[in-house]
Amino acid sequence: MQGNDILSSQPAWLDEAELAGIRSKMPLIYVEAVPVRIDHLGRVERVGLLLTPQADGRLARAIVSGRVLYGERVRDALWRHLSKDLGPDSDPQIPADPSPFTVVEYFPDDRSGFTDPRQHAVSLVFLVPISGEVAPSESSLAFSWLTVEEACSITIASEMSGGQDRIIRMAMAHAGVLP
Repeated sequence: MQGNDILSSQPAWLDEAELAGIRSKMPLIYVEAVPVRIDHLGRVERVGLLLTPQADGRLARAIVSGRVLYGERVRDALWRHLSKDLGPDSDPQIPADPSPFTVVEYFPDDRSGFTDPRQHAVSLVFLVPISGEVAPSESSLAFSWLTVEEACSITIASEMSGGQDRIIRMAMAHAGVLP
């Protein structure tokens, strides 16, 4: 049975009550992706950020993020979330052997500097070049390509939540372009 066949033959979605119960008992695994445009030498030129509505009604900038489903490979979860959030024509360039550039732990409190009031989550974070046309979908309102300097600015950091501004700076440092 192929990987996608396994996923389609097993229920993978939880209703809100089941998800809340699991979130209260154990950490969940997430993938996060910092979308980037790169030049012909692989240097990051632009950073892509979503504009999303928050539970409290305000708007925030965000990177691509989502849960890894039971039986789903990490690369498939990355592809699913990138395609869902950036649109089917975004053409994410996921490497043959994806490895996160960092691992981040989110907690309901501020013990790690990364917060998610809903849960304890362990997130594998990737830097993913995007070569196609982006059309944000699902719950995102807009998508913007920013220069590295803009993406790392205090202004953009103030528009992000949960510590994702720190992830942007970590990604740019990993790519060797932190301003």
